[in-house]
Amino acid sequence: MPYLILSTLVFLVGLVIIHWLHNQYQLDIIVEPLPSTSLREEDAPLISVCIPARNEARNIGRCVQAVLAQDYPNFEVIVLDDRSTDATPEILRGYATQDDTLRVLHGAELPAGWAGKPHALYQTAKVARGEWLCFIDADTFLAPGTLSASYAKVVETRADMLTLMTFQILGSFWEKTVMPLVMTALSVGFSPRKVNDPSTRDAIANGQFIFIKRSVYDAIGGHERVKDQIVEDKAISEQVKWNGHRLVVADGMKLVRTRMYTSLPEMWEGWTKNIYLGLSDHPGMLLLGAFGATLAVIAALFLPAWPLLGLGWGLNGGGLAGGIVMAEAAILWAYLLTIRAKVARKMGISRWWALTTPLGAGVFAAMMLTSAWKVLSGQGVTWKGRLYSKK
Repeated sequence: MPYLILSTLVFLVGLVIIHWLHNQYQLDIIVEPLPSTSLREEDAPLISVCIPARNEARNIGRCVQAVLAQDYPNFEVIVLDDRSTDATPEILRGYATQDDTLRVLHGAELPAGWAGKPHALYQTAKVARGEWLCFIDADTFLAPGTLSASYAKVVETRADMLTLMTFQILGSFWEKTVMPLVMTALSVGFSPRKVNDPSTRDAIANGQFIFIKRSVYDAIGGHERVKDQIVEDKAISEQVKWNGHRLVVADGMKLVRTRMYTSLPEMWEGWTKNIYLGLSDHPGMLLLGAFGATLAVIAALFLPAWPLLGLGWGLNGGGLAGGIVMAEAAILWAYLLTIRAKVARKMGISRWWALTTPLGAGVFAAMMLTSAWKVLSGQGVTWKGRLYSKK
């Protein structure tokens, strides 16, 4: 009887947690392609698209091509080669000779007290002439109507800063196994409705695409104000909202696509860095991190074994109680896989990838625990060849 009671409690709590985890992400504002752009150049404010690139030979060509193909009638493109050691400079030189809309900068040495990306974006913004600044990452690819649709949305919503959640391109086995779980975990960390509510202090941004009014950017001190922040996108969003300006987070998945990582080692470095920074910036998040890691461990280890335990108990004298335990496990599994299948389809992959949930949860738990240990031990993290520590 104690085993049956425990199983039933786990079953009920599991249903609640699974439902809660997958119902935190309400993106009510959607940026969609416009039927056509009739905006004349004289009526279109200049937009400066600013792109930092450090060792981005794999992506920078496609990124720049997509920006240069925009149908918006008045924009400039500024790319900063942040002291790359790969073919990034050569690729950029090739595009710069073909289109005078593109301006290539060579990054200065990183000064003391600055993190790499804020310094790169600071340098691009310093020479940008636009009334609006559009910061995008080098692994992010815009549909031709992205600038037009984004400008239309800031006019419609009266936003001073618009940030888009982008469609994540998943190619490799590990991307399809781990990334859907990571994205679900991120959705728990913030509520788009609260971010879009001016009466709250909730603020978040996706550095893959930030569209901000130049006058507001200057008023909050730009990236110099957040120069030591590796998660500079969230820091900028906080400065915008906390100083009384209008921040809007929107669904831009129909217009913007991103390929963050292509292998498990890249994901490990990238996400342990992001998780580490979240935990170290907000020590109270260590408890939430521990809770998340625990759930991931349970999903990775206990859930697969639960139906087998019920079956074994039923075959060894458990009778009806063993059957109930097995049925509870099967129902919870079916519910979880159904929801994960929907997540998979939304992320553009087959529903069958839901079956990798235990494996992905195990990797995610390992990343959470590794990041927590780095916070507690003061080891810091390495990103783009630079060591960052909160000591």
